[in-house]
Amino acid sequence: MLDVCLLGSGGMMPLHHRWLTALLVRLNGKMLLIDCGEGTQIPLRQVGWGFKAIDVLCFTHYHADHVAGLPGLLLSLANSMRTEPLTMVGPPGLVRVLEGCMTIIPGLPFDVHILECSLQKEESFTINDMRIRTLHVDHSVPCLAYALEVKRAGLFDVAKAQESKVPQKLWKGLQKGEKVEYDGKVYTPDMVLGPPRKGLKLSYVTDTRPIPELVDFISQSDLFICEGMYGDDQYREKAMDKKHMLFSEAASLAREGCVRELWLTHFSPSLEHPEDFLASTREIFSNTHLGSSLKIRTLVYATGDAH
Repeated sequence: MLDVCLLGSGGMMPLHHRWLTALLVRLNGKMLLIDCGEGTQIPLRQVGWGFKAIDVLCFTHYHADHVAGLPGLLLSLANSMRTEPLTMVGPPGLVRVLEGCMTIIPGLPFDVHILECSLQKEESFTINDMRIRTLHVDHSVPCLAYALEVKRAGLFDVAKAQESKVPQKLWKGLQKGEKVEYDGKVYTPDMVLGPPRKGLKLSYVTDTRPIPELVDFISQSDLFICEGMYGDDQYREKAMDKKHMLFSEAASLAREGCVRELWLTHFSPSLEHPEDFLASTREIFSNTHLGSSLKIRTLVYATGDAH
């Protein structure tokens, strides 16, 4: 299962009732944080998951409301006596961002591994059993969308194991995904497992216009978290100019991408009552919900292979 916590739902500036948009994800005791704007440490502590287990920091882009909280978080990690390496992921420019942070940080007791993702193509890599995919989207500065996927192995197939002449004493290890060498021969999990089952998928998209490539990128997500900077369609021209999205545009992406559930986030400070626009948005995609500080969901595997 995959634990998801939306730490905040605001854009541009933190408000007394709305922290800035950031996402905390937990899998097998390890955590990943996407974006770290001003004040992110407050809901990060309120959720109670701890923070020493955060070993991956991802950034959509480097506007202040998504990155200004980084120096404080790095200092907190350092003061927690952390020594394990930290991985940071983002569009080009991340090295300079870290260098800027270090001017007010006396030093870190852990290594930081930087991965700057391409803006020319989708990228995919695996960290801590989680496949992370990135897509360059359409904002006023280089910006990435993220899709996080947890793979799920196939069921154990006794007939296949017997046909492959796998000794029964090796079945348990192979079922766990381990490769085993026995009696001079190498046995692999695919010799005893059926086809992979549907895993889990979480997509996170903010600060962009709704480009066509996003439909395939978010396709079949169990949870799609997407910006809704403006609730009223009358702000379409402003959204286009500022490279942001309307509630209706996020809902259309959710419908076209056949996702299970949509959370709207990154509300404009001027959007005081996003609930006023929820009913009309649900006419486009019924399973739409408003994001809020410390909104939590645990994604679990479906009982069948169908979505």
